[in-house]
Amino acid sequence: MDFHGIDLNLLAAFDALMSERNVTRAATRVGVSQPAMSAALSRLRKQFGDPLFLRSADGLLPTPRARELAQPIMQALRQIEATLVKKPEFVPGTATLKVNLGLSDYPAFVLLPTLLEAIAQQAPGVSIDVHAFHDRDHAVDLLDAGAIDVAIGIPPSHAESRILTRPILRDEFVTIIARDHPAARRAMNMKTYLSLPHVLVSPEGQRHGLVDEALAQQGKQRTLALTLPQMFAVPAIVARSGMIATILKRVVLNSPASRKLAFFPPPVALPEIVLHLIWHRRSDGLAAQQWFRALIENVASSL
Repeated sequence: MDFHGIDLNLLAAFDALMSERNVTRAATRVGVSQPAMSAALSRLRKQFGDPLFLRSADGLLPTPRARELAQPIMQALRQIEATLVKKPEFVPGTATLKVNLGLSDYPAFVLLPTLLEAIAQQAPGVSIDVHAFHDRDHAVDLLDAGAIDVAIGIPPSHAESRILTRPILRDEFVTIIARDHPAARRAMNMKTYLSLPHVLVSPEGQRHGLVDEALAQQGKQRTLALTLPQMFAVPAIVARSGMIATILKRVVLNSPASRKLAFFPPPVALPEIVLHLIWHRRSDGLAAQQWFRALIENVASSL
């Protein structure tokens, strides 16, 4: 490869293609037409002697050579940009900005109220549009499409170089029962646990969850009295019934019914739940987005 024949615009095109995995979106990102981006891809292939990107149903798939080049080229471009381009300073207190935030129900319930309070105090000109996503990989689709700037949820099922994540919030499962229930006055052992009617939270509508899988490994089964698609009504239901439930602790603590409940460690081993901040590499260096992500992390740590 002739080093002196390299066009920096080609490297910018490569970086955009690597991030977007789509010729049209990559063209929009660097401010050229779709035919110009296609021509740039042809020149890149000739320059590096490799196809670099292969078309598939999921968009452009980078070859091993492209993956090898991605990080060094991205770092070189960012260094050049930092040296030559002076970015405008982002001042939260005076900024006017709309941020698109992807949230599932759980962080919307646990994190969003405190986050909005912090925004009102620090950046009153910043508004938030919340977008729902139905699974971890749907969040990636929204980030790829530019429909959201950042998401909070379970990390994607497959690691992708264009998608960045960082853990920000942890939670654990607790078993709850009405404080005045006779079983609340003794230890929640397996015998007591299995003798009571249970509430199951199942977004997919299945009558089988993490607890049931853990019990099945021990050859045990619980009695389900109620199945719900989401967990936020569960504390109030349990507080007024003879049922018990095993749900995430922060949901219970944020419920008005928490004072009417007794908490126990589940008598089966359940995994810790870790929520991540998820964003696209193309917004990684933007000052406003960096501020917003840092604010989310600070709010999460305060919880």
